[in-house]
Amino acid sequence: MGVMSNGSHANRVLALNTLAFTFCFAIWTIYGVLITYLVDHRIVNFDKGQIGWLIGIPVLTGSILRLPVGMLTDRYGGKPVYIGVMLFSAISVYLTSYANTYTEFILAGLAFGVSGAGFAVGIAYSSIWFPKESQGTALGVFGIGNAGSAVTSIGAPRLLEYFTHGGKDLEGGRHLPQAYGIAMLGMVFVFALLAVPKRLELDHQKSVGEMLAPLRDMRVWRFGLYYFVVFGAYVALSQ
Repeated sequence: MGVMSNGSHANRVLALNTLAFTFCFAIWTIYGVLITYLVDHRIVNFDKGQIGWLIGIPVLTGSILRLPVGMLTDRYGGKPVYIGVMLFSAISVYLTSYANTYTEFILAGLAFGVSGAGFAVGIAYSSIWFPKESQGTALGVFGIGNAGSAVTSIGAPRLLEYFTHGGKDLEGGRHLPQAYGIAMLGMVFVFALLAVPKRLELDHQKSVGEMLAPLRDMRVWRFGLYYFVVFGAYVALSQ
């Protein structure tokens, strides 16, 4: 990967960021499996429009929050912000198990959707450890965390079968978001224990206006559009 800043620390942080992102992405896409299961087994009665909103809400939350979360990362560093994102996601997805009404599921999705903002933290927190000529490779490794959607797509149905005893105890499906929440709490503990704090070294603290200055560049919006189409399609299909 070339010359690295603080070699072993850089590799450790990259590995932790990638693993944390995998957990975040798995939570971010949980509704694709969970809501489908609840509707198919008539545990809840939602129409197709409501199902679409429920699946899309966490993705919307995570996407919108990436900008402010990224700004917080620049100011306070990746470790505390990542811990905050994961901890909030863990609690929120755990509480999803108590949702019964459409409104409650919407609110739960809005809450644990913050897990999608982990992408912005991990990108900034990973790249800061590597010189420019190695950042592309480092961020490519970090991107492996997208596999979290596959973890949910493949693993969550199996867990639901286990928790419901093969469909005999349908209420057991509520254990799925609880298991995700507990697993994320474990990730928070490991991350807090092993991650090394580091943030951008600046001559002065940037104001909000300075942080938002890149938005004046049309290329930022153009690349955002590319990302919207390509990554958006990937998330939609994975859901």
